[in-house]
Amino acid sequence: MSALKSLSAKFAAKFATPEVMSLDDYMELCKTNSLAYATAAERMVAAIGEPMVVDTSEDPRLSRIHSNKKIRVYQAFKDFYGAEDAIERLVAYFRHAADGLEESKQILYLKGPVGGGKSSIVERLKALMEVHPIYVLFDPSEKNPELQTSPVFESPLGLFNKDDADHRAVLEAAGIPVRYASQTVLSGWALQKLKEFGGDITRFSVVKLVPNKDTQVGVMKVEPGDENNQDVSVLIGKTDLRALERYSQNHPYAYTYSGGLNRTNQGLMDFAEMFKANIKTLNPLLMATQEHNYNGTEAIPAMPYTGIICAHSNESEWFAFKNNKTNEAFLDRVYIVDVPYCLRVDEEVKIYEKMLSSSSLAKAPIAPKTLDMLAKWMVLTRLVEPQNSTIGAKVAVYNGENVKDKMPNAKPYEEYREMAGVNEGMTGMSTRFAFKILSQVFDLRPEETQANPVDLMFVIEEAIKKEALPEETHKRYLAFIKEHLHKQYFEYLESELRRAYLDSFDSFGQNMFERYFLFAEAWISDEQCRDPETHTILNRDALNQRLEEMEKPAGIHNAKDFRNEIVNYVLRYKNKNGSAPRWNEYEKIKVVLEKRMFSATENIMPVVSFGPKQDRELDEKHSKFLERMLEQGYTTSQVKILVSWWANQKKSS
Repeated sequence: MSALKSLSAKFAAKFATPEVMSLDDYMELCKTNSLAYATAAERMVAAIGEPMVVDTSEDPRLSRIHSNKKIRVYQAFKDFYGAEDAIERLVAYFRHAADGLEESKQILYLKGPVGGGKSSIVERLKALMEVHPIYVLFDPSEKNPELQTSPVFESPLGLFNKDDADHRAVLEAAGIPVRYASQTVLSGWALQKLKEFGGDITRFSVVKLVPNKDTQVGVMKVEPGDENNQDVSVLIGKTDLRALERYSQNHPYAYTYSGGLNRTNQGLMDFAEMFKANIKTLNPLLMATQEHNYNGTEAIPAMPYTGIICAHSNESEWFAFKNNKTNEAFLDRVYIVDVPYCLRVDEEVKIYEKMLSSSSLAKAPIAPKTLDMLAKWMVLTRLVEPQNSTIGAKVAVYNGENVKDKMPNAKPYEEYREMAGVNEGMTGMSTRFAFKILSQVFDLRPEETQANPVDLMFVIEEAIKKEALPEETHKRYLAFIKEHLHKQYFEYLESELRRAYLDSFDSFGQNMFERYFLFAEAWISDEQCRDPETHTILNRDALNQRLEEMEKPAGIHNAKDFRNEIVNYVLRYKNKNGSAPRWNEYEKIKVVLEKRMFSATENIMPVVSFGPKQDRELDEKHSKFLERMLEQGYTTSQVKILVSWWANQKKSS
């Protein structure tokens, strides 16, 4: 009950009667609270908060992605994974607009492919705009509640003229910089009130309002409508027919201030699919951004606008609008932020995890590598194919992986980016498509709601067949499944099965690693060595034989150089860290040892397969194998599916 009461209190606060203060009290407030007179951009910057500066040179992965640069990380956008560049440019717009630079006269426009996160970013901006209140002119003597508050939410500072010495004196006494005065015009409502007050501005009060997208106070979403039903009133309002009985048609009280510009003065207007609107509908935005005021549909006085206009649409609509020469004046007033798809596998996985965490599938079992494989395939569809490298190497480099030892043909991150051009990430399969794929994978098998890589590959292939894609693109996407997902997962799964088959896999690998180093060091020094297992003394030929037993399964050809490299690596590691490295820390020796261990466990099928066992010992081994697989995050049904798939692939290879 206490939780319900707490929630009820929040609702009560949300719908409580707004605080009203005298104009004099407002000026006093401005002395101690700069946000009381701040612009919309300044309040947005304050809501976003100070960034955390990250020195990427201190993190190996980040250093490879960001070239050791220092980057800003914003807590307000921490869950927009892989979108650092877009977020930085977005925040730069607000910083520069807050400083009064050219951005303060431009429309913020988010451009990107479908399902790339544009709408999510705008929703976050709207939530941030609700953090700090706005202060609006108010008439406490007005009996009609609809006419008490300025219908366009204008700031009290609109009353002051910076070119008048008396006005400047009042502002300076309140500690308000003169540049904040008279940034725009007074609305017809305010002029009418001044007429009723006989010019006495002290009869105005100020109401403190919290921007709210639900009540359309300071925050509002606007949509253009269809081509045959586009009306400029969606932005600037229209005449209130009900009021014509009492007021003339050009009277400010006879106007309905319901448009996007009316409701978002001092706030944020979300103009979705803006470039679907015709240019006549968009014309009021030009004056609103440049002059900070706009005209209504009737001959009422101009209305003030000091808010932020945030538009977003798909690239195709943008290019159609851009290629029309008659729109040049409008294009010059747009600040573009590209929002491409995520191009890093690890961050793409985080997007899926975020989505799943807020769904009913949050606790549904997901076999290891499922999300990684989906993310990799999605990133592959979004990348520009490199000419002097493999696309697999490019995926790894973009993900910040250390590929020096295992992918010698890989190029530096900057070189890939430069060759790909600025439009990389603007095409490919959308994040929404990935969510649909996941839903189908979880729903594929009626016996259990779960997801695994084998089902994933099947679902992706079936989904691609149904997509209306060019034939070349269709073939390329299917090839990504076979050449990148299928092959790599078969190797991964075989490794997983053998690990679970072997008891004490990690200690087995460490013992083998330490023996290899001991034998290799003695062989290089041409010294005899005692085998720690058999306690026999081994000469150089015997040492060479033992080393080759471990090297041959991995196809090591230049054994001398390989042995020297591993010994030098271990000695350097010991000198730096004071202890020996783990067997799986260095990729080259890890591969050798795994091949050796797996060659010693070639016939694992009787143990890992399901079904009746020949004897009790085999049945016990299978039970232990299954137990170790469950510990790794698999369910029993998933193990059955994966073992069956692996066995079939093994037979056909």
